[in-house]
Amino acid sequence: MKRWLGALVACGLLAGCEKPAAQPPPAPPTPPATAVLASLSASDLDAFITRVVNEQKAIGVTVGVMQNGKVVLAKGYGLANTATKTPVTPETLFAVGSITKQFTCTALLQLEQEGKLSLDDPVAKYEPGLTRAADITLRDLGNHVSGYRDYYPLDFVDRPMTRPLSSAQVVKTFASRPLDFEPGSRYSYSNTGYLLLGEIAEKAGGEPIAKAFQRRFFTMLGLTHTRFEPKRGEPGLADGYTPLGLGPAEVAIPEGEGWIGAAGGIWSTPTDLMAWDFALMKGDMMSPEAWKKMTTPRPLSDGRSSGYGCGLQIRDRGPVLILQHSGGVSGFNANNVFIPSSRSAVVVMANADWSNGVISAITDAVLAKMVPAADAPTVTGRPAKDVALDLLSQIRANRVDRSQLSDELSAFLTPERLTVMSKSLVDAGEVSGAEMGPISERGGMEVSQVRLLLGSTPIRTLMYRTPDGKIQEFLFNRR
Repeated sequence: MKRWLGALVACGLLAGCEKPAAQPPPAPPTPPATAVLASLSASDLDAFITRVVNEQKAIGVTVGVMQNGKVVLAKGYGLANTATKTPVTPETLFAVGSITKQFTCTALLQLEQEGKLSLDDPVAKYEPGLTRAADITLRDLGNHVSGYRDYYPLDFVDRPMTRPLSSAQVVKTFASRPLDFEPGSRYSYSNTGYLLLGEIAEKAGGEPIAKAFQRRFFTMLGLTHTRFEPKRGEPGLADGYTPLGLGPAEVAIPEGEGWIGAAGGIWSTPTDLMAWDFALMKGDMMSPEAWKKMTTPRPLSDGRSSGYGCGLQIRDRGPVLILQHSGGVSGFNANNVFIPSSRSAVVVMANADWSNGVISAITDAVLAKMVPAADAPTVTGRPAKDVALDLLSQIRANRVDRSQLSDELSAFLTPERLTVMSKSLVDAGEVSGAEMGPISERGGMEVSQVRLLLGSTPIRTLMYRTPDGKIQEFLFNRR
């Protein structure tokens, strides 16, 4: 059970308390301007993304947004190369990293439909010399439950990885070691398993994985700005960068040849990735049975869910099913998220290591507009974010307009408690950033969150409102 700095009051928890007299609220301070996404129109998206990229001092970013099967925005921001000042355009290719895994899984599922392999085949059928190969299936590899140790767990390229090595040699080196756990008992992300799946796809399909991707996907779908393992520095490709702490970035050291392959070797653009997402959502790439295999979370041996299908992370606990995968190779990060029920998607890529801040800010804001509010009731009055920031400002000033509170919240918020809460906010500092979090429903109430920075302290508010606009609960704490 979490401890909160703020008041914790639910409807009907306390009884018999008189409502203190209302006091006029002070004028709230004006927080520093921060990027806010007003709508999913092209102009609002462009203004929001431009501001986020500038605020986060990103080097280069490329973004695509699709709603109801129609591309709303596909645009590049910042620089593809800092030395030449080459701008990012919608046609600039970025490394997508592990988003490649959904292509690898799709190839395997197509081969299964063609009768050339089965996901239930043991690894021993193709690579008998690997550890416990008779006990691990292709499905285990795709679900990240094999126990084979990941060859790329670090967030930088170590010295061995800079040296060329065939994918087969990488697999043999890492999949011949003792397992990290019993197959099926844990989810543990393993690029090793996907390099191995690439090797198996080549054997079963009778062609190199690069040729299979080109024939099965790139050519068929018209993905003219998507390539598998191009050489860095070729025309049309963004350069990748590694920031040095908070100082300047240097050109990223790439992984050696053979280390990425079917685990993360694709380069693409948001437009092409959205075309790929759309083909998956329409059912063009595989049978319904195969799609179910790809998008069903793997249950572990103890009954837990891995939250991962085959090449896709599954978010199935909200109001709609969301499928996604992030990706990262040296100098690049990416995120691909799509919603099958509305055939919508958001793709964000950046050409710098540790660029999850800019990617998450854009992705989260777009999803907040795309995803319905989990059947939350319509609430009278101002938007939840405005109400939460206003109430936080009143608490800081130690003067709250109690007419907006329920009787129980007002009763709980005694002058003594209000004083303690006010001091905690003053001590933390001024509001230096705020973004709306998810909205959901509980007990017939709207449940909303706002993420803020108070000085350098990140906090989160949690507010419950009934349809009449009364605030039934308001909490805040560090996050």
